[in-house]
Amino acid sequence: MIRNIIKIDEEKCNGCGACAAACHEGAIEMVNGKARLIREDYCDGLGDCLPSCPTGAITFEEREAPAYNEEAVLAAKKRQSAPLPCGCPGTNSKAIKRDAQVCSTVNTPAVSQLQQWPVQIKLVPVNAPYFDGANLLVAADCTAYAYGNFHNEFIRNKITLIGCPKLDSVDYTDKLTAIIANNNIKSVTVVRMEVPCCGGIEYAVKNALQASGKFIPWSVVTISTDGRRLD
Repeated sequence: MIRNIIKIDEEKCNGCGACAAACHEGAIEMVNGKARLIREDYCDGLGDCLPSCPTGAITFEEREAPAYNEEAVLAAKKRQSAPLPCGCPGTNSKAIKRDAQVCSTVNTPAVSQLQQWPVQIKLVPVNAPYFDGANLLVAADCTAYAYGNFHNEFIRNKITLIGCPKLDSVDYTDKLTAIIANNNIKSVTVVRMEVPCCGGIEYAVKNALQASGKFIPWSVVTISTDGRRLD
């Protein structure tokens, strides 16, 4: 059939991943650092991804394409959110109690400051009790490797969520929206790398805050590839 469908100009694409995060149908994925329409039948032609693209690499075109398959999209989302068949105990939610004196000492890089498990955005339960009154940290996973004092400066006294917008095929926006909307979150700190593809995690948090309808203080810290804060 002839219908409207998105077109991605790979030469203009900077690999930020914002369009993949904005596409709720999962039609776009990052392939070799570039956005690509991987399922034409997943694209509804409404263009939620267009305003998210900072370089104007996405446009509409009218051409022959398979019809939008909502049933397949819903089935794919269900598979992504389904629990692991093995019932892996590593996905069980738990709070981690830290000694108050140890956690108040800033210059103790050998001591973990993690307050909960799991930490992956995809795995954390939306209604985990540790979200009540939490200061939320949403971090690109490379940041903890690049920045030496990550635990003390960022994880300390926060509930931590990590992900990689370039490598993960799941849209973080919906999960983050649910967490923010259904819990008493006091603040959100985003820590990302300076590389363009890391912008996807910042966009996901921004969109989630807007979609939640809540006014919550939030900030963004950018880490350079050689391990410096760029703020």
